[in-house]
Amino acid sequence: MSITSLELPLFPLNTVLFPGTAIPLHIFEPRYRQMIADCQREQKPFGIVLTRPESEHLHEIPYPVGTIAEIRNLDRLEDGRYTLMAVGVKRFRIVSQHYEKPYLSGIVELLEDELEVEPSLQALAQQAHRLFFNYLDTLLESAPEEELQATIPDEPEDLSYFIAYFIEVQNEERQRFLEMTSTLQRLEEEIVMLQHEIPFMRQMLAHPGNNERAMLN
Repeated sequence: MSITSLELPLFPLNTVLFPGTAIPLHIFEPRYRQMIADCQREQKPFGIVLTRPESEHLHEIPYPVGTIAEIRNLDRLEDGRYTLMAVGVKRFRIVSQHYEKPYLSGIVELLEDELEVEPSLQALAQQAHRLFFNYLDTLLESAPEEELQATIPDEPEDLSYFIAYFIEVQNEERQRFLEMTSTLQRLEEEIVMLQHEIPFMRQMLAHPGNNERAMLN
């Protein structure tokens, strides 16, 4: 095992977690109750991975890239269930996996974005930041501007994860963003999506009766 690899419990879910984001979890299956108990005893995190659509219960097939999740605000209920907040830390790629315990585990390697030209990155980040603020402002018209600005990361890589997590896309598209190793590419594609989505949302809000997409979803 290399210095950048480690063994992690893996939690297949129908969601994609990114570094710097968080999701609340309700742990009720016995196998995952044991996983959380093991993580607490060994003082280690676990990995959250998106489950492939063809998966079956108890035989989940994960996508190859996931995110290490630290356990926060853990609460054990009287019947043995847990509630917690899973906070994304770093991405990983699964090297191998096994069921030596009741839950899926794997040897994983940390996944990092490539080093890219800083001026280009900052220019894209500023454009993406501005567009995403407009996107949130359209969704949350009553939210104070200061509050919205405080929630959006400034660092390009963190910003690219944040946008990918919150923008309205399918899980498979979020997974594609998670697997990218270029912050530039991630931001470029997110900018295109936001440039398309913001006018659509404004038109939808101006004419709510013509929201065909909402009817289809």
